[in-house]
Order: sequence, then structure tokens, then C-alpha cells
Amino acid sequence: MRLIFMGTPDFSVPALDALVGAGHEIACVYTQPPRPAGRGKKERPSPVQARAEALGIEVRHPASLKDAEEQEDFAALEAEAAVVVAYGLILPQPVLDAPALGCFNIHASLLPRWRGAAPIQRAIMAGDTETGVCIMGMEAGLDTGPVFLRRSLEIGAEETAGELHDRLSALGAEAIVAALDGLDDLEPVPQGKDGVTYADKIDKAEAEIDWSGDAVAIARRINGLSPFPGAWTMAAGKRLKLLRGRAVDGAGAPGEVLSAAGDLTVAAGEGAVEIAECQAEGRGRQDAAAFLRGTPLAEGTVLGDAT
Repeated sequence: MRLIFMGTPDFSVPALDALVGAGHEIACVYTQPPRPAGRGKKERPSPVQARAEALGIEVRHPASLKDAEEQEDFAALEAEAAVVVAYGLILPQPVLDAPALGCFNIHASLLPRWRGAAPIQRAIMAGDTETGVCIMGMEAGLDTGPVFLRRSLEIGAEETAGELHDRLSALGAEAIVAALDGLDDLEPVPQGKDGVTYADKIDKAEAEIDWSGDAVAIARRINGLSPFPGAWTMAAGKRLKLLRGRAVDGAGAPGEVLSAAGDLTVAAGEGAVEIAECQAEGRGRQDAAAFLRGTPLAEGTVLGDAT
């Protein structure tokens, strides 16, 4: 098919590669404009733009698609379909209507569960044991369109959002190729009204750990926010990012270090959390044993205390 591809972050790149590999013609790639990044705040193109340019595909990055001229330019590409994955802009109705077969979105959840911005993180934080991707026909509502194809997978007991992100990205790439290949035989299934949940955008304020909570919920939060923005607590007067955790047996005052000899176990309001991986200020990601060699913590120390 002649396609328009619309995506921005790393999550979108495998789908672009898969479509090119399957022989589809990518008439143009739409992505978010370059953003300032790094210490020098130099403008950096999105991962999708970088990949598209490496493939020799035309790239456009309008700040908005609401302008009539932008909509006309989009329609002038005469695409059969548009594939949208984590693009980051709302598509106005004239854009949705322009491709002959419509616009298809790769959404990283089993709709109607986890419509919205952060389905991967929210699934882990909620303790879901299964998730997947849906190839959805796009309409004006937020992730409300009919589902043409769905693929599911299990969420590992201690899987982080970063790990699940990569698996779902690969699954979405496979699914969109399969959906376009079998489009004539697929029956779009309207989403039911039951089981609708919304994956609100992650607020950085959610990242600070409240140790008075339940250990299971804390461990899910740690894993669901890893690697970004990263759950955190104060340890030895500095911010410590927590990147992998598991709920274990243990009791003590909330935030109390119960074990710091090779492993780091911290009491919660109910149960305890064993921190498997973390990142101290100015350091890279490391396992708990390596962190404790550089920053010894005595048992009885209370994490979360800024002093």
C-alpha cells in the first residue's frame, strides 16, 4: 500500500521498519518537531525522524495539523492509509478522512482497557497480568475506534515498563503488518462499553514513594515507572531512583531499612520491598549490592527523610 506513517518516539520505530520491510510505500513520515535536548539544549530530531531520514523517506514535522493548508498537503499525498503510533498530535477530522482506507492506530493495550497516554505504565501499576496491542481504526474520540486486530502477552511478575515497552513495540510492528496484509478479511469490532479505563499521563509527583503504603502497590509503582520518570526516595540525604522492586515479607516502620547487606529491603506500611536495581545521583543504573558498596546504609535507617 501507499502509506503515511505518523509517529515520534522509540516505540514507533520498529513499526516503521516493519512496514518498509513488508514492501509498503511510505509516501511521507509525520513526526513531532525537533526538541532541545542534552546539556547544550541543541535541537534533536525524534527517533522516528532520524530513522526515516536514514531510510530516505520524506519527513514533515508540523507543530499542528489544524491548519487548512497542512490538511490539504496531507490529503495531496493520496495515501491509501495512515499508520499512527505514539505520534503525539490530535488528528482533525479532515486528516482522519483523507486516506482512502482510513487511519490505523497501534495502541499498546487491550482496548477498551487503558485508553489514553500511558497504558504501559498504568497496566503494571494496576497489577495487570496481561496486556497487548490493538490495531484500531481511528475516529474523533480518544482511543474509541473499532479494533481490527489484537495481540496479547503476559506481563512478567517483576517486569518494568521499559521492558514491556520494548516487547509491545515489537508486537505492534508485527500486528500492523498482519492487519494491513489481511485487511480485506478483517471485521472491525466496536469496543464495548464495559471495562473502559483511562491511562492518564504520568505525573512526576507520582514518582516519590510513600513508604506507608502496601508493599505490593509500592513494588508495582517502582516497576511501572522504570526507567522513566523513575520512582524515587531520599537515602543518605540524596535522591535515590528505584528501578526494580519486589514485595517480600518484613515488618518495620515505613521506610525503615531492614536489610542492607548485599540486598536492600525496606519496610512498607504493610510488608516490605526488596530493591533489586537503583540509581544514585550522579551514577548509572546498578544493582542494590553495588549501590550499597558505594553508599553504605545501616539497618534502621529511614528512607524518605530529606535530612
